[in-house]
Parts: sequence; structure tokens; C-alpha cells
Amino acid sequence: MPPRPRRSYDQFCAAARALDAVGDRWTLLIVRELLLGPRRYTDLHADLPGVSTDVLASRLKDLEQSGLATRRRLPPPAAAYVYELTGRGRELTPVLRALAAWGAPELAERRPTDAVRAHWFALPLLDAVALEEGLVELSLEEGDFHVRRGSDGTVSYGDGPAPDEPDARMTLDAGTAVELGRGTLSVADGVRGGRIAVTGDGPLAKALRDG
Repeated sequence: MPPRPRRSYDQFCAAARALDAVGDRWTLLIVRELLLGPRRYTDLHADLPGVSTDVLASRLKDLEQSGLATRRRLPPPAAAYVYELTGRGRELTPVLRALAAWGAPELAERRPTDAVRAHWFALPLLDAVALEEGLVELSLEEGDFHVRRGSDGTVSYGDGPAPDEPDARMTLDAGTAVELGRGTLSVADGVRGGRIAVTGDGPLAKALRDG
């Protein structure tokens, strides 16, 4: 089946070209989920409450056609298909980080209809918690996620508990996470105020506690 035609702004403009690729509703939120790593279709659908199966399938196909994501089959015994970002797709990381920073002030109050996942707090918190090389595990009532700063300074994050023994563990609530993301609270001030607990003995844990 030939690829379906994509709508375009038909403007010789870098911003317009970018929006041609990722400007449709749900597309950047799918990219947000794929920044966690390879995801099965069912996992994506579960972490994108409100998206229909038809729209999700269509947006994933668009991302593939744009060279931003790819679909592959896992080796046995899993034998399931997963979607993952290409190198070009991962270049959207700073775009999502900038959008999260810009949108953080809009999280002043959680609406009754708002869904929430713990890892949705990761993007605005990366700069606040990845102070040193190492792995941080963050625990909220809504769940866990982890953030890693590599030796080259690259910062990544994932859903769930840390895959390895973390250099630091942080426990906080969603309201505190929002303040960290907005830049109105530092981790060190949260620790001193009793709103954040940080455990660990290495340089990363010390940097988080001391600021």
C-alpha cells in the first residue's frame, strides 16, 4: 500500500517543515514516550490515555515515513514488535525539553480530568536531578522513573525503577516535582524543608542534598 499523502504548510521555512513532520496532535507526545526507549504498541496506548487506536497507528506510521521512528521485531522468546526513535527522531529531545520547560508554569493546578504518569515529570526535572554523572531513581506516589547522566554529559531517562543500583534515590510528591520543574524549588531546598528525601553516599547524592 503506498504511503498516504501528508498535509503540508507548503512554506519554505524550517519551522514549517518541522511542523509538517511533528505538528499533528499526539505526535510529540508519542515522541515523548519513545524517548523512554523501544515501546510496544500496547505500552504506548496505555501511556497515552485519550488517544484512539486509529490515531495512534496513523501517527506511528507518519513517524516511520518521516524517518523519525522505526518498527522492529524483538528476538525470541519475546517475538513482539516495538517502535523506537531513529537518530533523527532522538534529535527532538531538546525540543521536548524546551516545551516541557515552557509548559511547566501551566502545571500550577492539576485538573480533575488530568491523567498522570510518573515519567511525565522526567523532562522538566532532568536539569534539576542530573547534576553529576550517575543514575538517580525517583519515586512518587504515581510511580517510579530514573534519570542517568553519562560520562559524556548525555542525559537520558526511563520508566520504572533504575535498571542498576542507583547512585542516589529521591522520594518526593507530585507537587514538589512540579515546583522543581518550574525552577521555584531546588532539590537541596526541598531536602532541607523535608519535602524530598535523598539517599546515597556518592558524589551525586551529595550534590543533590547540598546543591
